[in-house]
Amino acid sequence: MSAPVIDARTAHADGVERLLESFRALGPTDSVRLAKSTSNLFRSRASSPSPGLDTSGLTSVISVDPDARTADVAGMCTYEELVSATLSFGLAPLVVPQLKTITLGGAVTGLGIESTSFRRGLPHESVLEMDILTGTGEIVTASPHANADLFRSFPNSYGTLGYAVRLRIELEPVEPFVALTHVRFHTVAELVAAMDRIVETGRHEGSRVDYLDGVVFSADESYLCLGTQTASAGPTSDYTGQHIYYRSIRHDDGAETDRLTIHDYLWRWDADWFWCSQAFGAQHPALRRLWPRRYRRSSFYWKLMRLERRFDIGDRLEKLKGRPPRERVVQDVEVPVERCAEFLDWFLDAVPIEPIWLCPLRVRDGRDWPLYPLQPGRTYVNVGFWSTVPVGQGEGETNRMIERKVTELAGHKSLYSDAFYSREEFDDLYGGDAYRAVKSRYDPDSRLLDLYAKAVQRR
Repeated sequence: MSAPVIDARTAHADGVERLLESFRALGPTDSVRLAKSTSNLFRSRASSPSPGLDTSGLTSVISVDPDARTADVAGMCTYEELVSATLSFGLAPLVVPQLKTITLGGAVTGLGIESTSFRRGLPHESVLEMDILTGTGEIVTASPHANADLFRSFPNSYGTLGYAVRLRIELEPVEPFVALTHVRFHTVAELVAAMDRIVETGRHEGSRVDYLDGVVFSADESYLCLGTQTASAGPTSDYTGQHIYYRSIRHDDGAETDRLTIHDYLWRWDADWFWCSQAFGAQHPALRRLWPRRYRRSSFYWKLMRLERRFDIGDRLEKLKGRPPRERVVQDVEVPVERCAEFLDWFLDAVPIEPIWLCPLRVRDGRDWPLYPLQPGRTYVNVGFWSTVPVGQGEGETNRMIERKVTELAGHKSLYSDAFYSREEFDDLYGGDAYRAVKSRYDPDSRLLDLYAKAVQRR
């Protein structure tokens, strides 16, 4: 095996030492949190008087081995930087979440997903080993063979079992371009049936499918977006300027084609935060011409949203218009494919939010991931919806209704946003017994937050 072409191990070691020094500087009763400049969480949290851990030296790709098709990556490295490094070798992570500032550690301790998930699973399934800072202040290496209980329970623990300092992940070869086919459907049931066939066969009308996701605009307008890697050169589209990706997929009937570079395909959703940039006026043609291209990205829209939440701008505007405040409904849920059409029909009738994103997935093997248990061999569909609705009679009324429906359909809900489960429901859905056993071993003094306290109680 040849030596890694990228090698930043010395700088990473210095970053780890700074992290440990900041941990040792905490008082014995201080809670342990990270000092982060970005976040992709959508749940409010109580402020903490404790200083955050210094992660400034843990933001880079440590090494890439193109022969082994692996990369060692610092936990706070963003996928934007990771993809930039790996594409130079014609390689990419097996799953690249949609937004540039999602970190590798965040996608593993939380849950990431993308259009390769129907064949590559979730980001944590491509992890070979991790160095994790635990609640005791020690860094332990976790893999399927060492500290395996921590390795298996780390996904969906959201930093409550420790923080990933280094992750070694698998990479896969990619071609320079992606040929896209956008297929229109006039019923949700037809779309879900076609999606299920593609997941099972990896093909559509005889052609290989490497990437698969979809968008539902209404009960009678929905699309599957099929991508196939290709080395053939040709004209490509650009959705970082005046054109907007999600609008490009819409057409009256049949199938339409498009073409992107592999780089632009991986980040096709970032320039408009899927479609959420519309809330800030960034899709208005006149304003878009004045909007600097460097600010057409999810990280900037996130900053605008934080300002909105801080000053309650949205609710103030609603009040001026004589309307009630609004409930934020920003969620991703996993529903078994055989119940997906049922869920979508219910959602379109009960919740006034559109468009809706769809992304099928299957876990890669039979390994047990107790904090987010998905059945091996079963296809699920991630359903993403991100907007607001008028407030109901009680706190989180629409979110609670969605939680009940997802549980009824044997699905699961991601925990990056608001959750309203009781402790008993939460333990049943998210591996409570397994979680507590690992928690007691690697964080015996509860220096890190409890998962229920973090995800539901917003601590």
